[in-house]
Amino acid sequence: MAVAQGVLDEHRLLEESARRVLENAPLGEGNARFVAQQTSHPNTGADRRRETAKGQHPFATIISCSDSRVPVELLFDRGIGDLFVVRVAGNVCGATQIGSVEHAVEHLGTPLIVVMGHTKCEAVAAAVDGAEAPGDIPGIVDLIRPAVARAREGQSGLARDTLVAVTVRTNVWQSIENLLTKSQIVREAVKSGHAEIVGAVYDIESGRVEWLGHHTDQGKLLHLGSWGAAAAPLVPAGGTVSPPAGFVQARRDLARRSGASYLVGLARRARKRR
Repeated sequence: MAVAQGVLDEHRLLEESARRVLENAPLGEGNARFVAQQTSHPNTGADRRRETAKGQHPFATIISCSDSRVPVELLFDRGIGDLFVVRVAGNVCGATQIGSVEHAVEHLGTPLIVVMGHTKCEAVAAAVDGAEAPGDIPGIVDLIRPAVARAREGQSGLARDTLVAVTVRTNVWQSIENLLTKSQIVREAVKSGHAEIVGAVYDIESGRVEWLGHHTDQGKLLHLGSWGAAAAPLVPAGGTVSPPAGFVQARRDLARRSGASYLVGLARRARKRR
């Protein structure tokens, strides 16, 4: 138990530093301008169009909801060629979304992947309500249902709107899990330090993006062969844990690679691409 607690404490320190860096990186800076109504609308002119016609080099991949209230480039105050955006209802990660992310990582070399949910998400609400959906909509809702179940764990009696708000967050983690467990390309890029994947939630009323950081179980998700199934909890219900040899060191290596100094490097690379 002490080993597991040490890993979790280390993770919390990592996430605190990672969030601070992300808030001051190009995405965080752009969102701050958007919230303050001081947007600069960079990279939107004719010169940028001519430049990107020769090739694109986005500095981040954003998986976001298709909701009309979530205008990704606007809320980050970015322009043409800055972001590779994958939009789908409920910011889910099914086969086509994962394939799009793989293209960005493998062929465009984007160093940062952001899975971004948003407040008052109608796709999440549909999954929470369990209402029957027509056409192909159930294919989207089914990808959100595990996040609903996770949100309900140990939280009986939650009001419907509160459950939707909690599920918005667990759905971000669910999409990150799907990316890391179902895509070897993404998994290897993160393991090698060529890419980072973080979660975020956009508040459609305030306009502010809240950075959630890395998935709590990222170390385990990156080393599936080292410790059972991806869905297993970090600390089992019994309250004790026996991580395999090398797991703690792997987690420390991940922390060093994913910590503030690494994200500062990402931010510097991103600024060069602006």
